[in-house]
Amino acid sequence: MNNPTVLRQTLVKMLRASTLALALSTSASLYAANIDQVIAVVGSSAILKSDLDQAAAVIQQQMQSQGQQVPPAPILRRQVLDQLILRQAQVEQVRRFGIKPSDAELNQAVQSIAKQQGAASLEDFQKSLDAQRPGSYEAMRKQVAEDLSVNRLRQQQVMSRIHVSERDIDNFLNSPQGQAALGSQVHVLHLRIAPQSESTDVAKVTETANQVREALNNSDDIKAIADQYNNDQIVVQGADMGTRALSDIPADLAARLSNLEVGKTTELIQAKDGIHILKLLERSADGKKALVPQYFTRHILIQPSEVVSPEDAKQQIDQIYSRLQQGADFQEMAATYSTDSGSARNGGSLDWVSPGVMVPEFEKVMTSTAVGQVSQPFQTQYGWHILKVENQRQVDMTEEYQRRMAKQILGERQFDAELDSWLREVRAEAYVDIKDPTLKDPSSTNSEPQANASQTAPDSNAASSTKN
Repeated sequence: MNNPTVLRQTLVKMLRASTLALALSTSASLYAANIDQVIAVVGSSAILKSDLDQAAAVIQQQMQSQGQQVPPAPILRRQVLDQLILRQAQVEQVRRFGIKPSDAELNQAVQSIAKQQGAASLEDFQKSLDAQRPGSYEAMRKQVAEDLSVNRLRQQQVMSRIHVSERDIDNFLNSPQGQAALGSQVHVLHLRIAPQSESTDVAKVTETANQVREALNNSDDIKAIADQYNNDQIVVQGADMGTRALSDIPADLAARLSNLEVGKTTELIQAKDGIHILKLLERSADGKKALVPQYFTRHILIQPSEVVSPEDAKQQIDQIYSRLQQGADFQEMAATYSTDSGSARNGGSLDWVSPGVMVPEFEKVMTSTAVGQVSQPFQTQYGWHILKVENQRQVDMTEEYQRRMAKQILGERQFDAELDSWLREVRAEAYVDIKDPTLKDPSSTNSEPQANASQTAPDSNAASSTKN
């Protein structure tokens, strides 16, 4: 456990998962701020001794509860401080970019923590925390808001560094790993050509294998092929492997099938037990198709504006609905009255609409309206709508789904590496001044990266008064 890399990874995970404990610790340190000691300056903020004491205590307690060996105090404190510095450097960027969660996001995250702690309500959770130490609930909300902001910063910065090309997706989908990940199945014929004894001429075996491959190119009757070329010197065995997941086939054979076209045979595959030849009869995505419902939809929109009040918009849509109920033509009404000029020109047509494309309120009405029926007026962020579903169909989106999944998998593979690279850059670019010499890395004569030429050290008094 004293391995610095392993310890660092452990601390990162624990610090990320210690929101509540660290928030309680933070509220305690507020009372000691007047007599506290600044042990490190990061940008325009300070890390106090109480911050380090409490964070190190939380980590030590968690490591002990998990049965992990706790490193010597000096090593633990240096590693915890390094993580606090790295986090504060990210908080500095959060402030620079003006990133903050919405009230709804923050409330949802706090409610989730309250539920995990077994609180019956958010009010009970607040009372419970503040009973332990006044101000704890507010400190916890601040910590959660900071966590959400840092996570969003990471997503924005790291995702912008991840590039997955169409060629990357193609290569992944054609690889055994990609096809196994997406549940690809193959129907394969298998022929093995081997000598009957050690005295059999190897060149003769290879010649027969080439003849077998040529025959397999022109026929799927593996029994007839095996019977034709099997003799007292060379054994030819054939088998229909049936349809199975690519992940169930030995990797060396699966690799030959990944880029093989349906109806084609592999090259000769040399192995200890002879020469193998495979023929791909069929490829499928686990036999499951991604069928997506689509709705051919028309709509009429009345959008409030400077000259049309929300009340007037509601009145207009009600009048249009009344006329539609009396038999007015939907396309003519859309062309005449809809304020969505793009669709109005086509009688209100939105063409075929897939789930997830429209705003939730629109989609809910669209998917619940029967074909040929006109919906009642409903409101979205864009104004008041009436829609009509002209037709409905199921569309095979398997290929699009697979490509989207492949892109996601490849992106996730890159994320950790890019995150590590970005965090190193953040740490290198941050102004860091460790005040306590005992907390500096003894393996380096200068553990803190130098500030950029454009950076100047912040006023120490101002830094001391800035508590995060």
